[in-house]
Amino acid sequence: MPERRRSEAWFERAERVIPGGVNSPVRSFRSVGGHPYFVERGAGAYVWDADGNQLLDFVQSYGASLLGHADPVVVGAVIDAAGRGTTYGAPTGGEVLLAEAICDRVPGCEQVRLVSSGTEATMSAIRVARGATGRSRIVKFAGCYHGHSDGLLAGGGSGVATLGLADSAGVPPGSVADTLVVPYNVVPDLDAEVACVIVEPVAANMGLVPPVDGFLAGLRAACDRAGALLIFDEVITGFRLGPSGGSGWSGVTPDLWCFGKVIGGGLPVGAFGGRREVLGVLAPGGPVYQAGTLSGNPLATVAGLTVLEAVDRTRYDELSDRVGTFARRLAGALNDGFEQSAGGRPQVGGKAVEARVPVVGPLFGVTFVPSGTGPIVDFDGATAAAATGLYARFFWGMLERGIAFAPGPYEIAFPSFAHSEADFDRTIDMARDAAAEMAAASAVPTASTALAADGDGDTR
Repeated sequence: MPERRRSEAWFERAERVIPGGVNSPVRSFRSVGGHPYFVERGAGAYVWDADGNQLLDFVQSYGASLLGHADPVVVGAVIDAAGRGTTYGAPTGGEVLLAEAICDRVPGCEQVRLVSSGTEATMSAIRVARGATGRSRIVKFAGCYHGHSDGLLAGGGSGVATLGLADSAGVPPGSVADTLVVPYNVVPDLDAEVACVIVEPVAANMGLVPPVDGFLAGLRAACDRAGALLIFDEVITGFRLGPSGGSGWSGVTPDLWCFGKVIGGGLPVGAFGGRREVLGVLAPGGPVYQAGTLSGNPLATVAGLTVLEAVDRTRYDELSDRVGTFARRLAGALNDGFEQSAGGRPQVGGKAVEARVPVVGPLFGVTFVPSGTGPIVDFDGATAAAATGLYARFFWGMLERGIAFAPGPYEIAFPSFAHSEADFDRTIDMARDAAAEMAAASAVPTASTALAADGDGDTR
């Protein structure tokens, strides 16, 4: 097992001055057990922890690092910008260039406003939708995470639409009283009280769950009939699935978009955008207030613009093709590893378990389900898969072999343009070994202590 004494010492110090020892809950490793590794540096597809262990990194800051860590062109642009100043509290040309780049790439998105996080973006988009429609109620989907603002911290129960159920202490009932939570991949009935529907076009916070045929188009039609606005939360999918994100991938155009991660090139950033008439309700021209001292930060805007200019449709397609092939090989390797073990496949509830590696574009997930389980299409299915408890064993088996995945069963993996075929080949070999080790273990857990998807904390 790799040495981790320095990381453990850092975590011990962190627990004294930072709640839980981390600044975002999933980093604590509570859902997989053990203590987190502390990163000292990164380069391309790799990070090095405080003990000098080199890790092939599929976390990539939960999708923010599209080109890989410390891309030299991005770093150079940031250094150059930092030499001129790190923040001004005044408009800069960099804000305009990044906003133009976003609008040029996303058909239908005519204006954007920059903020500092995905949570700010979704919170602000909701406020715009309410201001534009004069309505209060919002609809979200169970298992879709839209940041930690009070009104969006609501969960959906066991597949039944639930109104006003907070998923966090400290959120008063009134904050979620106008939040309706419904099952993902089911088009809800909307009434005249609904201001907006917010959705991840590809659900990436309950594992990777793609929309079923007709779901997104059905949401578009339902919103049009009810006079509600459709919001795509593309903090993860934006400029990750392709040059125009989830809306370009699906062919469905929302009224509002929320962006983050990629558009900051690894620095804190967020944005929300939409049609000009919808964004016209924002102050100073309209009655909906929104502001931020660090919004449009000059380092984040130059980093994000550098990343967007470095990739085009051809590069996105090539990465998607490579990841698709890799995902199929990874699923095969995990299941081969189970079969090759003298103990046979892991058993949960008297059923053999199989590994699945869903993939959408350049995104993939890893999940373990009882054999014969149908496709996972919603949060109930994702929760049942997490409850096998096997993801934690997979996580540690891979980490001990120098491969870093996210420390939670509801998270997904983010291969970057820096990941090579050799990196993929090595991952396949290590996964086969880790699966054989999982199958050979004498005791198989029957339940998971995983965090709920809405509490993952690192996707904003």
